[in-house]
Amino acid sequence: MLSTWKDDYLGDVIELWNREAVREGYKEMTEESFRRVFLSSPYFDSANTFVWTDGEGGPVQGFACGCSGDDLPLGADAGYVTCAFLEGEAGTEENYAILLDAIEARFRELGKKQAEVLFFNPMMLPWYIPGTPKHEHNNAPGVPEGSELHRVLLNRGYAQRATQHAMYLPLDGFAIPEEIRVKEGKARSEGYTVALHDPERVRGVEPMLDALGNPLWSREISQSVAAGIPVVMADFRGEAVGFAGPVIRQESGRGYFAGIGVRPEHEGHGLGSILFFKLCEAFRNIGTEYMSLYTGSTNPAIKIYEKACFRTVKKFAIMRKEF
Repeated sequence: MLSTWKDDYLGDVIELWNREAVREGYKEMTEESFRRVFLSSPYFDSANTFVWTDGEGGPVQGFACGCSGDDLPLGADAGYVTCAFLEGEAGTEENYAILLDAIEARFRELGKKQAEVLFFNPMMLPWYIPGTPKHEHNNAPGVPEGSELHRVLLNRGYAQRATQHAMYLPLDGFAIPEEIRVKEGKARSEGYTVALHDPERVRGVEPMLDALGNPLWSREISQSVAAGIPVVMADFRGEAVGFAGPVIRQESGRGYFAGIGVRPEHEGHGLGSILFFKLCEAFRNIGTEYMSLYTGSTNPAIKIYEKACFRTVKKFAIMRKEF
C-alpha cells in the first residue's frame, strides 16, 4: 500500500532508514537529522514523499522522496529524485517502479519535463566513506553505482549521463611536495601569489567569481569572504584570479570543500595544483582529520586530486529521465 507522507510515519520510516539505507552506506538518521534533511527543507513536498506499508496499518517497508523548486538549478524544467528504499520481499523491481512512477507523476503535475538524479538536489544525504572509522561525506552526488536503485533506474529509462568519483584523503602527515613548491616559486616569479585571502592586499574577488560562471561558487565564496572565513586565493599582482576553499573544519573532522577555480586567461601557470595543495595544508594546520570531495570522471581536476594522493572510494551515477 502506497501513501503520501504523514508525520505519523516518522518513527517507522527512521527505523526503516537505519535498517535499509545504511546497507547502501548512508549515515544513520535520528529524528533531528531526518527533520533537518527532509521535513524542514524548504523543498519538502508531502505530496511527493511516499511510504510503502504492508497493507492498511501494516509495517513500513519502503520510503521514497522527490523534491523540486523553480529556484533550483534546472528547477524550471526538472524535479529531483532524492531516494527510494524498499526492504525484504517488498523490494522488487515492480514495486520500485511504483515508487518512481509516483514521484514522476508529481513532477508532471508540477509541470516538470524531466527527473534528475544530480548533485544539485538540495536534500543532501550524508554517507560513510568505506574503510574508514565512520568518516563521512555531507552529500551523495547521485545514486551509488551498483546499488539496487541504480539498477532499477537504468531499467526504467533513466540515462546515466556521468559518473562522479568520491575521493578521500586522511590529512595526518600531509605535506606539500617539493614539486609543488618549485611550481609555486615559478608562479611567484611571474607575478602570482597563492595564500589565504587578505582583503587589504587582494581585490577583484567578485569579478573573478563572475568570470568562473558557477553560481554556487559565487554565492558560497562571496559569503565566506564577507564573513571572514579563510579562502585560499590566487592573485596576479593583487587582482584575484582563482580560489580554493573555503577552509572550514566540520564537526565530523572533515575539511569542507566547495571547489577550486582559476580564471581561464590565467590557466597554464600551475595555479590549480598550487591552490589545492595549499588548501590541504591549510586544513591540516587547523587540525582537520580528512578531506573528501567528488568530481566528474572527465574533470581535469581529478589529476590534481590524484597527485595529492586522494583515492576514489565510491562512484555515483548522474542520471536523467525526460518525460
